[in-house]
Amino acid sequence: MKKALIITLFALLGMSAMAQEKINWMSIEEAAERCAKEPKMVFIDVYTDWCGWCKRMDRSTFANPVIAKYMNEHFYAVKFDAETLDTITFQGQQYVGFVREDGKKGSHRLARTLLNGRMSYPSYVIMNEEMRTLQVIGGYQTEQQFEPMIHFFGDGAYKVMSGEDFLKDFKSELGEPDQKQ
Repeated sequence: MKKALIITLFALLGMSAMAQEKINWMSIEEAAERCAKEPKMVFIDVYTDWCGWCKRMDRSTFANPVIAKYMNEHFYAVKFDAETLDTITFQGQQYVGFVREDGKKGSHRLARTLLNGRMSYPSYVIMNEEMRTLQVIGGYQTEQQFEPMIHFFGDGAYKVMSGEDFLKDFKSELGEPDQKQ
């Protein structure tokens, strides 16, 4: 009886620790600084405050402890508000947010550069260790869609095979899909 109680306690502690795993978000400047010292892939979540799908990504996909753990191990994760008015220096160039003629915020010039002018939210930019863009992906992603995508890049499979070939043998760590999606 005591042994079963101890095993249950350790299992609950392990699940509790995993449930608390969160993505370590940082600014793009922090990611560039850290990448220069300790190279790692970079993942940029380009979002806006008004984007409902962006908020849903935060509540579901990005909140998944399996996703968070993998992201923290393989990427510097950046949250980038596409409508910030802050001036940002990135790769030796200054980018500024701008205000439209009607006085409303427009998209930040760095967001436009990162997304190649395709302003859609949420969008994700995957960069290699030299902070060169490998892929821009747009749209909401469920955990089941997102997990193989980040593994494809984070595991380095993109260097040796197509995404289609990668998916044939990909084994998810997520378990059964959440029916609330």
